[in-house]
Amino acid sequence: MEPAPTYLVVIDPSAEARVALRFAALRSAHVGARLALCHVIRPPEFMQWGGVQEAMRAEARAEAEALLDAMATEAEGLAGTRPSTTILEGEAAPLILEHVRADPSIRALVLAAAAKGAPGPLISFFTGERAGQLPCVVILVPGGLQPERLESLT
Repeated sequence: MEPAPTYLVVIDPSAEARVALRFAALRSAHVGARLALCHVIRPPEFMQWGGVQEAMRAEARAEAEALLDAMATEAEGLAGTRPSTTILEGEAAPLILEHVRADPSIRALVLAAAAKGAPGPLISFFTGERAGQLPCVVILVPGGLQPERLESLT
């Protein structure tokens, strides 16, 4: 039996990510899909003192876990089920691409676009020359969508 389709949302502390989360939670509930949240932490720069570097890594991981837990709780309130969460460490775009390729249940990668200004590095990466290499669709959710409009689109 094939696993339920999954909507993967890339989470960061931005307001736009919260809009993308809301869209994906409502949409996944509407179509009977699973919801998964992913956050990428950058490894700390190499330091001569390994203990300090490990402390920084542990702090970044704890912050990522707290962010994902809060967003998962919010998504659960919208979708009725708690999403899975994943923390990746390294360069965001290639890691997310690898993660999507490794999970055939992922049917949509949901990214948030800032309400103003240029698209971020993830949007540029996934809608640029690599767009044709993805095994799923990419959904760009405008960060400036009003809640009522967002709900009507799900």
